[in-house]
Amino acid sequence: MKIQDFVDMKEFEAIMSNWAIATGLATVAVDMDGNYISQCYNFTDFCIKYTRGSSEGLRRCVQCDREGHGIYHCHAGLIDFGIDLVVKGEKLGSVIGGQVLPENPDDDYYRKLAGEIGVNPDAYVNALHKVTVRTEEEINASANLLGKILNDFINAEFERKYVKSIVIGLKEGVEKTSEIVNEIKQSTQELKKLQSRQKILSLNANVEAARAGIHGKGFSVVANEVGKISESSSIANDRIEKLVNEISKVVTSMHDQQKFELLMKD
Repeated sequence: MKIQDFVDMKEFEAIMSNWAIATGLATVAVDMDGNYISQCYNFTDFCIKYTRGSSEGLRRCVQCDREGHGIYHCHAGLIDFGIDLVVKGEKLGSVIGGQVLPENPDDDYYRKLAGEIGVNPDAYVNALHKVTVRTEEEINASANLLGKILNDFINAEFERKYVKSIVIGLKEGVEKTSEIVNEIKQSTQELKKLQSRQKILSLNANVEAARAGIHGKGFSVVANEVGKISESSSIANDRIEKLVNEISKVVTSMHDQQKFELLMKD
């Protein structure tokens, strides 16, 4: 199951964008494999252009995105956060971000890091000096707020889609049941016609047997049995018709309830 399968991603993006504007912190949502499922908000040149812009830097960042949880220091020394996105107990991804420094950076350390990931040391340090400095307490409060809002949102979206699928399934079931009930009604009408013919046939056979006298006794027995079968079939058919009518009432009531609910939603 993926978040994109049931969430209105436009609304999802709006939440992240507004949060990024309000806090000034960087953020992005990722799936279980560390792939982005949202735009990157407030990402710094230090992270995007240089660190993630190199193949080795990107590899390290993806690993941090996948493994980081809560408030943590990334491989490049910045403070980041990772909050699980969970639906019905199943983790579907994370919202990660931060990209802030806990204190003024050591330029020599970052020049060395630039060499490890294969980027220009001077450009790397210049970009580093533009990174915001924030306390872990500030990041923790902001991260938890975003995590709560997004988790509430995706769970509400899941419930909405789940309930909608149940309603659709119920609607299809009601329609199918209605079709079956109509077919049974048609069959019972045909059976009634056959029973009427059986009764007439039995009466005619008894009349002919009476005319034949002693020679028609055997035929009379058969005619009587046909009459009995017809009568039994008629009783059974009446019971079936009664049950079908009751089912039909229930189906009609369910159908009317669905129409009422749809009208109320509109």
